[in-house]
Parts: sequence; structure tokens; C-alpha cells
Amino acid sequence: MRKLPEVQQAKELMTEAMEWSAFKWLFEKSRVRESADKANAALDRLNRVVKAQWSDEVSTRYKELTGKSRSIRRLEKVPDRSALADPQISVLVKKVAEADAEAQSARADAEDTFDQAENQMSTGLARAGCQKAIRSWELHEKAIRSAEALTYSITKNPSLR
Repeated sequence: MRKLPEVQQAKELMTEAMEWSAFKWLFEKSRVRESADKANAALDRLNRVVKAQWSDEVSTRYKELTGKSRSIRRLEKVPDRSALADPQISVLVKKVAEADAEAQSARADAEDTFDQAENQMSTGLARAGCQKAIRSWELHEKAIRSAEALTYSITKNPSLR
């Protein structure tokens, strides 16, 4: 997976922001939010591009696993109704779905922490939000790498295209 400049810039800003005073946070919070939004949008775009390369069978299996709920508990309850010929591919699809669920959960947690920080005007919570945002981007990057690995496995096996 290539490094996305929006994500790298956001990580650098968040790392810097963890050292800011409360006064600096007041003036820079919109820049932090804008940077985070750009990083999330870039990761979302790349994720869509990678998954657009999947076959209909793989996409269908992924949608079965994710459904409306992205919780890992839901993933464990979904029976394997996969029509995929290669069971290894089915395992990879499940790993991608689990990685996506973990990344989405981390992103929501970071956003909630930033909201709480703003409501309470808490630099401590803002710093925690920065750490959580960086972690969520790392998890999103990991999920995209898993999706790319699945794409690679599909291209190696022409019957899955």
C-alpha cells in the first residue's frame, strides 16, 4: 500500500498537537479537524478503489459478513454460505471484514473523544483523541493492506475473477 500524503500530514499534525497548550488548541482545532477529515477521506477513497477490483462473488461474501452491523460479534455469527471455490479466499474475506470493523470502531472512538474534548474544553481528552485518531488510521491502513492481499489472491487465481 502506498503512503497517502493526507494521512502522513494528519499523523504529523496530531503528533505535534499532543504537545499543544489549551490556548493553542482553541485556535488550531479546526485545522486538526480538517486534517483528520482529509485523512479519513483519502483512506476511504483508497479502500473503495481496492475493493472495486474484487469479483462479484467476493464482494457478495464481504457484504454478507458486514451487513448493517460492523461488530466483530456479528461476524462470528454469520454462517459460511460462501460460493467461493477457494476456502482460503473466504478466510481472507472474513479477515478483511474484521479489520474493517476494527478500523471503523477505532475511528468512531477517536471522533467521540474529540467531541468530548471540545464539549469539555479538555486538552487531555484532545491529546487522547489525537492518539486514537492515529491508531484508527493505522488500523484503516492495515485493513486496506488486507483488502489488497485479497485482491492479489484473486488475480493469482483466474477462476475467482
